[in-house]
Amino acid sequence: MKFKGVLLIAALTLTAVTAGYVIRFSPLFKSDGHSADVLNAAFAEQPVGYINRADSIGVANPDLQHISIQLHPNTTEAPLAAALKGLVADKDLLLTVVAGQDGALGMVTDGAFDDALRSLCRLLPDAKRVYLRWDPDMEVPVQRYSWQYQSPVDYIGAFRHVAKTCRNTKPALQIMWSPAGYPGTEEYWPGGDVVDAIGISVNGPSELAATAFPRDPDLRTSLRRKLIRTRLMNKPVWVFATGNDSLVNALQSDLREAAKELKRDSTWLFQEYTINPPKGRPANAPPLLGVYDPKQTLAGSKVVQAEHLFVDLVNIQTGSFARDFEAIVGRGHQVIVSVEPWRDGKVRKDSSVLQNTILGVYDEEFKSLFYTISKTNLPVYVRFAHEMEIPIHRYSWQSQDPVLYIKAYRHFMELGKGVKNVNKVWGPAGDRGSMEWYPGGDAVDFVSIAIYGLPDKNITDPTKQESFETIFNRKVWRMRWTSKPIFITEFGVKGPEDFQAEWLEKAGAVLAAHGEVVGVSYFNLADNPEVWGDIPPPDWGISQSTFDRFVGALKSGR
Repeated sequence: MKFKGVLLIAALTLTAVTAGYVIRFSPLFKSDGHSADVLNAAFAEQPVGYINRADSIGVANPDLQHISIQLHPNTTEAPLAAALKGLVADKDLLLTVVAGQDGALGMVTDGAFDDALRSLCRLLPDAKRVYLRWDPDMEVPVQRYSWQYQSPVDYIGAFRHVAKTCRNTKPALQIMWSPAGYPGTEEYWPGGDVVDAIGISVNGPSELAATAFPRDPDLRTSLRRKLIRTRLMNKPVWVFATGNDSLVNALQSDLREAAKELKRDSTWLFQEYTINPPKGRPANAPPLLGVYDPKQTLAGSKVVQAEHLFVDLVNIQTGSFARDFEAIVGRGHQVIVSVEPWRDGKVRKDSSVLQNTILGVYDEEFKSLFYTISKTNLPVYVRFAHEMEIPIHRYSWQSQDPVLYIKAYRHFMELGKGVKNVNKVWGPAGDRGSMEWYPGGDAVDFVSIAIYGLPDKNITDPTKQESFETIFNRKVWRMRWTSKPIFITEFGVKGPEDFQAEWLEKAGAVLAAHGEVVGVSYFNLADNPEVWGDIPPPDWGISQSTFDRFVGALKSGR
């Protein structure tokens, strides 16, 4: 096989001397008893190229040699020096370093690998650029390697420790953070202060084994989506591929095309993203309390401040939205408006709703909606095409290209730009990969997430539901990139009344403790039976007494 530049693959492993060390990579030849050198082909990717938005999103051809090393706490300098012997003098170096036993993240953070890392870094050449790439593909939801399927916080802590330890030893070292580019990439971001470059991989064995998300139709689409998932981080992005020269050549062409597309949309695609604490609600004030309550069993409560409307195109066309909106305002309540751009009474093509939105096909309806909203001085929270990131087809705007969605969202919100009482709400479910669809901070005032106790639709036992806190922590972590206040526009729990009451009481305490949550709205109805097939749809409806227990916990914080 021919390689671009020189691709060297070396590896290093040591026989475990402490109980509990597990070697995950099978050696292709045995050591001589003194040297621990083994060939490790686990990360033998070829470099494809890189793009750097600082260079006007230019594409460069790779000129790297690649060495992959497996490290253990008791690795010494001799086998490391042997692995680095074949370096080519005039080539930059990509050094992939992987930890080869279970529990490695905690061991790294605790300093167990420090001596081995320092030994390695001392041996690295000074006369060339060296990228150190540690434990790649961490975000892929498989268990191929010990650092996968682990807490993002644990991975980040270990990565930062590695980066700081290595930089203290070799200040010129370039630290590379290297996810596969799978959905959820941004959850594992360790911070720009410890990352010099990003590496993403195409056609890697971890990703090929993953089943959490549908496969992209082709490698060009896959590469483009991976690049979009790294747009939040302003660092050069390297692309690596597992495969032959023919694949690499094809990907180089794909990379050039992807760079052109990214440059075209760069104004809003590459905003500056910094993770900062969002501005929350006033101290000691509970969040705004709303309900989706079409049967009006809770909306009459004195504590309710907002009501939620789900609005499709025909609702606007027939005037039913205006009537429902005016009725809510007449009750003195603020309004949450979830705009669903489909079910068009004029029979325009429903399957292309995002493209239709961009082309202005629905502008008449959307302008009418914003006109209705403008007739009150009360705040209105407008959420467009919610839960877009879930890889299903319940709504025609789901499972679509993220750039298409972002353009549609931005077009819609632009139509309401002059309406002063509109609060722009971006409403993913908060699932893995949500940030790929983020439309940019200038087009978002609040981030909405949905929290329902069911982790899987096939679970019928209500006691198998997750706690509100578990779901909340997972989803808010994903939203931290936005630095925006949180408005939970949908949440609910099914089951017997005592179970619902206990779940909601705990939810109220969680919400009271999180000042970044400015509003919550309970979904007081059963879901649509058509979506659930043979399984009874979950009924999230609650009694007034259960609602009162939730409100009490929300106000008291316990």
